[in-house]
Amino acid sequence: MAVIDGARDERADLLDLLRSLAPEQWQHPTLCSGWDVRDVVAHVLGYDDLSGRQLLQRFAGGRWDTDRINAAVLADFDGASPQQLLDRLASHLRPRGLTAGMGGRIGLTDALVHHQDIRRPLGLPRQVPLDRVLVALPTALFAPVVQGIRRVWDVRLVATDAQWSFGRGPQVRGPAEALLMTVAGRSAALEELEGPGVPRIAPRLPG
Repeated sequence: MAVIDGARDERADLLDLLRSLAPEQWQHPTLCSGWDVRDVVAHVLGYDDLSGRQLLQRFAGGRWDTDRINAAVLADFDGASPQQLLDRLASHLRPRGLTAGMGGRIGLTDALVHHQDIRRPLGLPRQVPLDRVLVALPTALFAPVVQGIRRVWDVRLVATDAQWSFGRGPQVRGPAEALLMTVAGRSAALEELEGPGVPRIAPRLPG
C-alpha cells in the first residue's frame, strides 16, 4: 500500500474516533500542552489548503518558530465547531499540500501521533497498525519539524512487537507505538518502555 493511502486510512480512523466523542470530550486536554481535542483536530487540518506561497508567508510571519506558526494556523479555526471540523476532516481524508509531502509520510506521521495525543488522555487505546507506525518512526526521527533524533541520538531503540531497531547505545525497548510517541516528544509513553537507555532520554522530554 502506498504511504499516502496509509495516511488517508489513519485520518479515516481518526474521523471514526471523533464522531464517537461526546461534546465535553472535545474540550478534554491532550498530550499537546495547552491544546484540547478541538485544537489538535484543527492543527491536523490546518496546513492542507495552504499554497506554497501561503506556507512560506506563515513560516516567515512566525519567524520560523514552530509554536508561533502553529498558533497562527489555529487562529484560522477560531470559532469552528466540532461538527464543522468533522465535516472538514471528512472532505480532507487524503492529505494535500504540506501534509502530502515526503510521499504522504508527513501526513501519516502527523495524523498518527496526534490521533494518539487524543486517545491516550481519554483512556481510549487502540491497536495501531504496525505498518503505519514503522513508516512514521523514521519520519519522526528525521523530519525537520519533529527532529526526534535530538531526543534519542545516543540510545538504541528496539521495538518489542516488530522487527525494528535504530541507533547505538544503551537500549530502550517497548512497543513501536510507545517508541514513536517518545521520539515525538511525548513523555506519557515512557512508562511503557524499559532498558538502561530510558533514564538517558527521559530528561529530554517535556513534562
